[in-house]
Amino acid sequence: MTDAVPLKLFNSLTRKLEEFQPVHEGEARVYSCGPTVYNYQHIGNMRAYVFADTLGRTLQWKGYKLTHVINITDVGHLTSDADEGEDKMEKMAAKENKSAWDIAKFYQEDFERDLARLNVQPKQHPRATEYVAAMIAWGERIADKHCYELDSGLYFDVSTVADYGRLARAVTEDGEGRIDTVEGKRNAADFAIWRKTPDGETRQMEWDSPWGRGAPGWHLECSVMGEALLGFPFDIHTGGIDHREIHHPNEIAQNQAYCCTNGLDDARNSGARIWMHNNFLIERSGKMSKSAGEFLRLQLLVDKGYHPLAYRLMCLQAHYRSELEFSWEGLDAALTRLKRMVMALRKWEERLPDTDIPGDCWEYERVTRELVERFDSAISSDLNTADALTILEEALALKKTAPECVVTAVEQLDRVFGLDLARLSRADLRIRPKDAQITEDEIEDALGRRKAARAEKDFATSDAIRDELTAKGVEVMDGDPLGWEWKLG
Repeated sequence: MTDAVPLKLFNSLTRKLEEFQPVHEGEARVYSCGPTVYNYQHIGNMRAYVFADTLGRTLQWKGYKLTHVINITDVGHLTSDADEGEDKMEKMAAKENKSAWDIAKFYQEDFERDLARLNVQPKQHPRATEYVAAMIAWGERIADKHCYELDSGLYFDVSTVADYGRLARAVTEDGEGRIDTVEGKRNAADFAIWRKTPDGETRQMEWDSPWGRGAPGWHLECSVMGEALLGFPFDIHTGGIDHREIHHPNEIAQNQAYCCTNGLDDARNSGARIWMHNNFLIERSGKMSKSAGEFLRLQLLVDKGYHPLAYRLMCLQAHYRSELEFSWEGLDAALTRLKRMVMALRKWEERLPDTDIPGDCWEYERVTRELVERFDSAISSDLNTADALTILEEALALKKTAPECVVTAVEQLDRVFGLDLARLSRADLRIRPKDAQITEDEIEDALGRRKAARAEKDFATSDAIRDELTAKGVEVMDGDPLGWEWKLG
């Protein structure tokens, strides 16, 4: 896709839409704050990666070569966002009677499986523990001018850089309210670069440093990995809106100290030209919290019979900067919408000629070309996926158009959405709930017998088979306009 319409993105640092101008011509370098791998990720966490992936796909759609990093926090993140409490990794290791390294490996692999199930394109996933030496070197570089030592470790003095907290717009005389007090800190907002292991204690994850044996502060890893893998300044830094208040302002302060102390009127001094944040996924029952026991994670959705891409579509239906409320009814609607798209595309494919689809087909079919241009305008307006989805559906609903042009256009547009419409089938979208009492083969066999009974006008047998299926949680969908025939409830 040529860059016919400028890509405009909302920069959280400047609070305005800005035209994307790459730091390096023809390239887009993106860093996304990744998970702390001490537990499974809930679906609210995963919204951030659907958003980041959609951003990356859009940059590719606009013709940029993409380099995208999602870090893995496997050390340093405390049970608060500040500098007190237990390390999340160490706490879970003690709870499960495993090593912190094993905890990190297990939950990172689970996170990466969820990314794959959501069709998130492969990214670089550097782990914080791989960069500890670089973090120590970074601390040594900035310590003299920007840090001070306490008994508990090395702290960053936020008064030594210009415009601290501008991203959050949350600085007051007392500092940022969510930061806990650590005895001896010069400013309430000061934060740990290195946390010393307390006397008499031993951590599973600790290293020697000029400031004592211990572990890096949580905020340091993103600065170090962003600079190492993408170079300063890079193009875009993303994260959840919760990172906008503490984690990202601290990261920016470190970046300023490393490169310069100049103010944030020039966004490049922050380490990235554009900072982007997705809003929260809201779930009214409180099951979004990992303290809720059976919290809402992707596997739970699958266990209940929902394809993961139905959740991806649910996320795409809302603008990334808007709150999105999760409900099972909303997920049902997203799954139905996905089914409609898949079946509509299959019908167009059935009409294809035997010859290969010309890759430039839309260039000579006016209707699909206009749809693609409208799609480009929507997605270029701060990733307006909600409007862009309706344009995709318009393409699927076309009438007097060459099938090869419609199929080509839909597959091209879906490169941005990542819904995998060209490969999804009925079988893929019929996920058997974990507690189902019947297999798909048994359902198909029963429906075959029922069809034969109806053909012979043996309605008593037909009704009996239907009742048998209903008792096992199968809804027979006679007359379903989608032609789906049945679903498991």
